[in-house]
Amino acid sequence: MVGRAASETGRVTERDADTTNTGRGMTSFRFIHTADVHIDSPLIGLTRHEGPAAERIRSATREAFDNLIGQAIDEQVAFIVIAGDLYDGDWRDFHTGLFVSLQMGRLAKAGIQAFVLHGNHDAESQITKRLTLPDNVSVFSARKPDSFVLDELKVALHGQSFRQRDVTDNLVPGYPDPVSGMYNIGVLHTALGGMAGHENYAPCSLDDLKAKGYDYWALGHVHNGHVLHENPHVVFPGNLQGRHIRETGPKGAHLVAVEDGEITDFTTLHCDVVRWSRLSVPVDDCGGPAEVSDRIRQSIEQAVSAEADGRLLACRIELTGTSNIHGELLASAENLMAEAQAAALGIGDDAAWIERLIVSTQPRRAPSVSADHQDALGDLRNMLADAGKDEGLLQQLASDIGELSRRLPTDLRTGVEDAALKAAIDGDYAYVIDHVQDYLSARLTAPGQ
Repeated sequence: MVGRAASETGRVTERDADTTNTGRGMTSFRFIHTADVHIDSPLIGLTRHEGPAAERIRSATREAFDNLIGQAIDEQVAFIVIAGDLYDGDWRDFHTGLFVSLQMGRLAKAGIQAFVLHGNHDAESQITKRLTLPDNVSVFSARKPDSFVLDELKVALHGQSFRQRDVTDNLVPGYPDPVSGMYNIGVLHTALGGMAGHENYAPCSLDDLKAKGYDYWALGHVHNGHVLHENPHVVFPGNLQGRHIRETGPKGAHLVAVEDGEITDFTTLHCDVVRWSRLSVPVDDCGGPAEVSDRIRQSIEQAVSAEADGRLLACRIELTGTSNIHGELLASAENLMAEAQAAALGIGDDAAWIERLIVSTQPRRAPSVSADHQDALGDLRNMLADAGKDEGLLQQLASDIGELSRRLPTDLRTGVEDAALKAAIDGDYAYVIDHVQDYLSARLTAPGQ
């Protein structure tokens, strides 16, 4: 139950807080800290894929949240803290909200409270559709810092939701002082001064958080889990479910046990149903595509055994090394992808799925050797070698390819990892020309061409 407060919602004002008991007394409780659930997030790169594995990945954010709620009930926690980005932005329809209401209803039936803070993806300005959530759900205000007190547990939670997506102010100084005699939990969606790969929303420093006097900081926004400090604990749980290849490894939430104001147990609950993995496959010593296919199959099998933990392993395969068959690999990339998919299916249902295969090898032979051959292929190579210096050609490519790349959807333009496509988007057309030399040579010299 939400305890004494300034209103029936469970909020407590500063005047109310001043009257709190000075001693914590004998209390013990457990809670779950999660963030960045991104329910129904559109998953990047799946539009071209079909089949059971792709469908499983599309529904993964829901399944992970369902798993979390189930574990909360099984563990009989007192409450859940969601530190931002429960949603991924405005809903396409009401089914997203209905799903969340169903899960919160499961918690209500089990007598578990949920405290929700809105982050940059589910800020007030980002969500136009609304559904009334069950009474066990308390949402931190976006107008000013908000507090909720659980009298029976002697717990006070403090936080402020985002009103709009871009919050550039340090919110920590406005958070209330810790409530005396309570276990104080600060809830904040922040990049903590700009952690790599994340927009610097609600910037603050670790010293800001430590100086506040709270016992636990439940953070969100950074998708890789970090325990930045202990006593007080300052924690990013990471996101609940990896959504693409830049979110690899196990994902989940934290189960925290507190007795007499001290953390006695801190456990990670792995709620993800799909794990993402980058497989670097060295092929320096491979004499042909058949050997490369065997190497790929072995790599997938080893990764499933070591990393999947019974979950679907979504893999990106990158062929690396200096190879005599570099051009042949470029020319047979589509067939190698099919071989990788077949190897994944051969392991068993829902064991592995291949998101992409990238040929990142380098030719063992020096380019100048082949360029000196005075035959038709040598002439082509010489022409391509000079093309990167042709200002007229580069301007034409900038006009044609540049216009095409500008029309690409934002999710395809951001986070591009394919070297040639990234070069095209960045306007490095000399690199694009250089990149196609080995591919064209391999295609023109392949049997039957």
